[in-house]
Amino acid sequence: MIKAVAIDDEPPALQIIENFCSQLDFIDLEKSFSKPTEALKHINKFPVDLLFLDINMPSLSGTELYKSVKQNTMVIFTTAYSEYAVEGFNLSAVDYLLKPFTFERFQQATNKALEYFNFRNRKESTTQEYLFIRADYALHKIPISSILFIEGLDDYLKIHIAGAKTLVARMTLKTMFSKLPHKEFIRVHRSYIVRIDRIDHVRGKMISLGGEEIPIGDRYEKDFLMYFHS
Repeated sequence: MIKAVAIDDEPPALQIIENFCSQLDFIDLEKSFSKPTEALKHINKFPVDLLFLDINMPSLSGTELYKSVKQNTMVIFTTAYSEYAVEGFNLSAVDYLLKPFTFERFQQATNKALEYFNFRNRKESTTQEYLFIRADYALHKIPISSILFIEGLDDYLKIHIAGAKTLVARMTLKTMFSKLPHKEFIRVHRSYIVRIDRIDHVRGKMISLGGEEIPIGDRYEKDFLMYFHS
């Protein structure tokens, strides 16, 4: 069961979300708030799994509120203004609902949340096979075995995938590395993570992988060589 909270400064919008959630057996809408500052206090004290969050609110915007949430919480943004879509997706939203939305569209968004929720909460003993990454305004399911290497560009990543288009996602390299199985991937540079079994060869301080040359950073060289030759 996904624990959720709805936040919108318009009570009729909250009533619609409450009605739609009551028709789903995997969403537990615990509370609804018309005042975002009160909602933020509650969420940080009583964490939930999912927020239904309006963007255009007078006292505190939905994007500002979401940035202030301390926990790793999923969000589905709701708004009457399509120009906020890019900002919403840049925050790795599960989905973006443009008002007025139908129950079918709401269900589509919550099904995405359920899929991601189940993936994130799998038992640790289960072999990790996929990553779910938000890129190009969509949630991509990437087989971990297909990842060649990952390149960091400030707050963005390029995920290089065998036989597929490179994905660009808004995420730090540190965050990405925490999502990967550490027995299969290693950080070799402040800007690169590589998959060990995809390495073709190493010459000096350069790794050949998938037709690319990747540098080995000084601070990572010792750990990489120990891991690679073990």
